[in-house]
Amino acid sequence: MTDEQIAETLKRENTEYQKLSLEHKELEAFLEELNKKRYLTTEEDIEKKRKQKEKLFRKDRMAELIREYRKNSKN
Repeated sequence: MTDEQIAETLKRENTEYQKLSLEHKELEAFLEELNKKRYLTTEEDIEKKRKQKEKLFRKDRMAELIREYRKNSKN
């Protein structure tokens, strides 16, 4: 199975993955809105960095769940 196929399976079967995926999409949308601004205030810049870290954390955890699924499906 490819990572994309595993991700689709996890979206259907794993509540943690579903939650992470939804939060990742919400953070992506928030960051896209910030990126439309020509200039960011100091507070917006800090918030942008914080949201980028949150998004990356979720992406890393989703990748970890994919690796765990692959490892467990081989057994």
